Amino acid sequence: MDEKKPPVSPLFAPVRRAKRYGFLASAKVTDLQSEVHLQGRTTDLSLYGCGVSATEHFPAGTRVRVTVSHEGATFTAIGRVAYATSGDMGIAFVRIERDDQMTLEKWISELSA
Repeated sequence: MDEKKPPVSPLFAPVRRAKRYGFLASAKVTDLQSEVHLQGRTTDLSLYGCGVSATEHFPAGTRVRVTVSHEGATFTAIGRVAYATSGDMGIAFVRIERDDQMTLEKWISELSA
């Protein structure tokens, strides 16, 4: 028997501030408190955050510095781990310096073309 799922209430539906784009790049995520580093790869990118795949992860809520390297360019932001599952983290950007913002916007522009 094929059961239909009940509709998701608009009050509880996830809302994204910006479109996410698939984006593979080298990523280093550093816990700001302990200075522990994790190496991984981005899975997606938006103007407000990114997904990172790594063998380990930091718990949700951890304040981090994320550095993404792609085709000779580097982007760094301060963020917060929004969610963590085995092998994946979602990072919400909290603070981005002006030059890094320009790099991020260039990448997003290229991805959306």
